[in-house]
Amino acid sequence: MGKLEMTRLKKFSLVLGGFVAGILISLQLPAFAEKDVKAGLPIDDLRTFAEVYNAIKQGYVEPVEDKKMIANAIAGMLSNLDPHSSYLDAEAFKDLQIGTQGEFGGLGIEVGMEDGLVKVISPIEDTPAFRAGVKSGDLIFKLDEKAVKGMTLPDAVKLMRGKPKTQIKLSIIRKGVDKPVEITLTREVIKVKSVKSKIVEPGHAWLRITQFQENTVPEMALQINELYKQGNLKGLILDLRNDPGGLLSGAIGVSAAFLPENTKVVSTDGRTPDAKQEYLARPADYQRQRGRTREDALKDLPAAIKTVPMVVLVNSGSASASEIVAGALQDHKRAIILGTQTFGKGSVQSVLPLPGNTAIKLTTARYYTPNGRSIQAKGIVPDIIVEDTPNGSSKSFRQREADLERHLINEQEKDTAKESAKEAVKPAAKTPAKPAAGKGKEGREDGEEPTPARLEFASKDDYQFQQALNLLKGVQIMQQKTK
Repeated sequence: MGKLEMTRLKKFSLVLGGFVAGILISLQLPAFAEKDVKAGLPIDDLRTFAEVYNAIKQGYVEPVEDKKMIANAIAGMLSNLDPHSSYLDAEAFKDLQIGTQGEFGGLGIEVGMEDGLVKVISPIEDTPAFRAGVKSGDLIFKLDEKAVKGMTLPDAVKLMRGKPKTQIKLSIIRKGVDKPVEITLTREVIKVKSVKSKIVEPGHAWLRITQFQENTVPEMALQINELYKQGNLKGLILDLRNDPGGLLSGAIGVSAAFLPENTKVVSTDGRTPDAKQEYLARPADYQRQRGRTREDALKDLPAAIKTVPMVVLVNSGSASASEIVAGALQDHKRAIILGTQTFGKGSVQSVLPLPGNTAIKLTTARYYTPNGRSIQAKGIVPDIIVEDTPNGSSKSFRQREADLERHLINEQEKDTAKESAKEAVKPAAKTPAKPAAGKGKEGREDGEEPTPARLEFASKDDYQFQQALNLLKGVQIMQQKTK
């Protein structure tokens, strides 16, 4: 390597080092004081990075823009950390901001990546994906005729999003089905109704949170007041099944509706001082949105809501904010948790804006229940195990955090987490070399029952709901044990 080239490389290494340090400082991560960043930069590794960068820049078969190379490098660093850390380009960052407001365009599924395929974490209620029967655990290997292998998650999400009334075909690998499942969906403007409620029997109500959004707390307060206008409640079912989570402030506010003021709801712990926090049932912790403090939405709730007998319904699709609520109400013995073990997403993601309207979503802490239990990769174990049918659900695939590649372990259960990780690496199904032509009849494993129709929550066919209602009414229920 010539002297001139070495000089260029040295300059680039210094520029790159300054760039990395500048980014960390501009993000205002408290643990990264400027002197610590400079002292901790791995200069030899950065030189290697600079050599690779220069080789691509000078010798790749086609020219590559610097902006694209830097963006790809950032995306690569984040994608190899854990399933929830990622680089958000301008479009993805905008979609994330819109999504927390409860309205966005697309199909209506929460997704992650596994073995290079898009993995469905949970379909969102009342969306095209939900109505078409997309299931938790489905592996999407083709979007229209484009193979997902080799795509980044943001690239795949871009393909699934699009103009309303346009169609896209999903080619899916499904547990227990020996042929690819092909589903054609029509994109819609997704308007997620965060809160639903109804009186199911005189004196007994059902309150469902579908997703934790900016307006979840005021919407919940409005519906609780409407329920009490129909008479005092003898029992309340809080339904958090298939709720993928959302905003932390929403989870604190929902918990605060049923707990005494200033009760501990959740705590977080990470490497930086800002990541070590305790959140209480108080307006200061649940009303702050986008830098402003709003009026307390819970101040006019009936006092009886703090003591009404409660059952909280959860399942493997209950994640993140849902688990915070279930854990808080369980630890304070405010409600009985009924259903199946939750998803186990007990990590905190901070969205850190970057220049050019981009951002990174970085896992910065873990969540802990009021009693100090880590939610990560374990979730909330119900007080009463009730499967979704009277015969149980032993053959159905339950997607959980512990099944995701590179998931953070639960540091309180390291040995158990290692065993779970070993099980998680076993593939659920193999990617077919060539999808079968035509629809045909979906194959099933011997003895497996046909896929049931989409369940309507809080209906007479909703077994878990009926058991929760029986529990509130003092009727004996059948508790099932996990295998």
